[in-house]
Amino acid sequence: MKLIIAIVQSEYAKRLQSAFVDNNVGATKLASTGGFLREGNTTFLLGVEDEDVDGVLKLIEEHSQTREETINPGIHPGVSFEQPIEPVNITVGGATVFVLPVDQSLHF
Repeated sequence: MKLIIAIVQSEYAKRLQSAFVDNNVGATKLASTGGFLREGNTTFLLGVEDEDVDGVLKLIEEHSQTREETINPGIHPGVSFEQPIEPVNITVGGATVFVLPVDQSLHF
């Protein structure tokens, strides 16, 4: 068994959660905040059998794509004021995913 921790931008959370439901994948959804841009994220915790990991990772990849966004570093709270005030293109979205081994899973 594996524990999948998937951190996605909140705008992708609803459709990813729907994909989990449509595919009978149980997930716990937590609100979280990113450290760099300080914007809302959603963290999903999923206990998955080893043989189902690839399918779940594919769902996450399909429903949380990256995109380019332009920010103004002088006014954005996640970027230092020491940088030039010119707009900066950054990549946002997508998912950060961790797959961890589970030694024991208990249900009470």
